Amino acid sequence: MLIFNHSSFLTFTLMGIPGLESQHLWLSLPFFSMFLVILIGNGAILFLVAIERTLHTPVYLLLALLMVADLISTLALLPKLLCIFWFNDRDIASNACFIQMFFIHGASVVRSAILVIMAFDRFVAVCKPLHYNTILSHSFVGRLGLMALAKGVILILPMPLLLQRLTFCHMVIPHTYCDHMAVVKMACDHTRPNLIYGLFVILLVVGLDLLLIGFSYGFILQAVVRLNSQDATCKALNTCSAHLFVILVTYVPALFSSLTHRFGVSIPPQAHILLANLYLLLPSMLNPIIYGIKMKEIQGKVAKCLSRGPA
Repeated sequence: MLIFNHSSFLTFTLMGIPGLESQHLWLSLPFFSMFLVILIGNGAILFLVAIERTLHTPVYLLLALLMVADLISTLALLPKLLCIFWFNDRDIASNACFIQMFFIHGASVVRSAILVIMAFDRFVAVCKPLHYNTILSHSFVGRLGLMALAKGVILILPMPLLLQRLTFCHMVIPHTYCDHMAVVKMACDHTRPNLIYGLFVILLVVGLDLLLIGFSYGFILQAVVRLNSQDATCKALNTCSAHLFVILVTYVPALFSSLTHRFGVSIPPQAHILLANLYLLLPSMLNPIIYGIKMKEIQGKVAKCLSRGPA
C-alpha cells in the first residue's frame, strides 16, 4: 500500500460522479444552467441592494450577505466541477483541495448563521415593530454579519489544518469536490479527531441554528395567535414567508443528504454525490427567486431598472 506524506505537496484526483463518467457531458448541462441562474440571480439582487439606497435596510442588507455566501459557495464548487465534466481535468493540488473545502463548508456555516440573524430580524419585525429601527440599527446588523463570518472561519479552519497532519493511502476522491468526509476517508492515519470534529460542527451549526430559528418562530407564532385582526395575522405571516421558504430550501436537502449518507446503505454512491451537490446549489439558485417573488420592493426596483433600459 502506498503511503503519501507531506500533504502540502500532494495531488488528489476528483473522480466526479463514479459510474456516470460517460454521462458527465450531459450532466454538465443542468449544472451549468444552475451556475448561470445563481450568478445572474444573486448578482442582480446584490447590484440592486448596492445602488438603491431605499433598500439599505436590515432585511435587505442581511439578504445581500446571504447572496454573498451563496456566490462564494458556488464559485468554490462549480468551476472545478465543470472542468471535470467538460475537460476531464480531475487533478487538484492538496492545498487547493483544502482551500476549496474551507470556502465551501465555511460559506455553508455563514449562510446558516445569516438565516438565524434573519429569523431574529423577523421576530423583531413582528413582535416589536415600533422598536425595529432602534434594535436593528445598521451598526448592529454589521456586527451580526461580522459574527456570522467569524463563525464560519473559526469553525471550518480547523478542518483543513487537522487534515494536513495526516498521511494518505489513497489519492482518488470519489466526489466532485473536496468534501471534508470524502478527504478524511483517503487517510490511513488515526482519523478519529477529524470525525469527532466534523460531527461537532454539524451538530453546532445545524442543531443550534435550527434551535435558535425555532425559538424565534415560536415567539412569532405566539404574537400572531394574539392578533385579533385576520388582516394583521396574514400580514405578519406574509412578512415571514420568504424566510420560511429559504429555511426549507436550505435545511431540508442538507438533512436529507446527511441522513441518506449515514443510513441509506442501499442508496447508490452516485445518488449521494448528486445530493451533496444539490444541497449546496439549490439554496443558492432558489434564494434570489424566492425573495424576488415574495418581496414587492425588489419587484419594483427590477421593473424600474428595466423601464430605464430603452432610454
